[in-house]
Amino acid sequence: MKNKLMAEFFGTFWLVFGGCGSAVLAAGVADVGIGWLGVSLAFGLTVLTMAFAVGHISGGHFNPAVSLGLMVAGKFDSKELLPYWVAQVIGAIAAAVVLYTIVSGAPGFEGVGGFASNGYGEASPQGYSMMSALIIEVVLTAFFLIIILGATSAGAPAGFGPIAIGLGLTLIHLISIPVTNTSVNPARSTGVALFADGPALSQLWLFWVAPLVGAALGGLIWKAMSTDD
Repeated sequence: MKNKLMAEFFGTFWLVFGGCGSAVLAAGVADVGIGWLGVSLAFGLTVLTMAFAVGHISGGHFNPAVSLGLMVAGKFDSKELLPYWVAQVIGAIAAAVVLYTIVSGAPGFEGVGGFASNGYGEASPQGYSMMSALIIEVVLTAFFLIIILGATSAGAPAGFGPIAIGLGLTLIHLISIPVTNTSVNPARSTGVALFADGPALSQLWLFWVAPLVGAALGGLIWKAMSTDD
């Protein structure tokens, strides 16, 4: 169990450090910034690389919603759910601490701003409402679970699961960064919210509720249509 929790800690650390770090450090750099497209790709690459690196140890969840969805689909032991959640959240917070330390060393540092946090209303990149945020996070997390369960099922091409999952997360970010800055991952949302300026902490509830509901729906949908024994 210890090895699994270490893998989830480091996998979630890498997701938050790589994905949120790309948004905070590289997205808005004048002339050479990677923009939303680059951030979307960075999040996908974090999951792809760590799924190959440690997925064989822990299953490569790196996300409390993924763990819940897999449990609902009958692919994950319920006794391991809470320990996985703890390891994932601690990994996300650790990544946010390291990222904050780096950002605070910038010349003329005056605060981290939104710090790649998730939000709705005034905290949404394009001002989308709470209802819009709730719907898109539920829908995209449900489809993320369907992608994960399908790509790792017995009938899928062996060895390609991390690629499909990483590209799936990239697509999810391309769709939803303008709406919520893309969560689909309560741990990712929690880590940066602890340091962000603005309403990130007060709005954090939505980025636990919506991904968990979406993941459970995705797990149920997959279970209903899967032909796996």
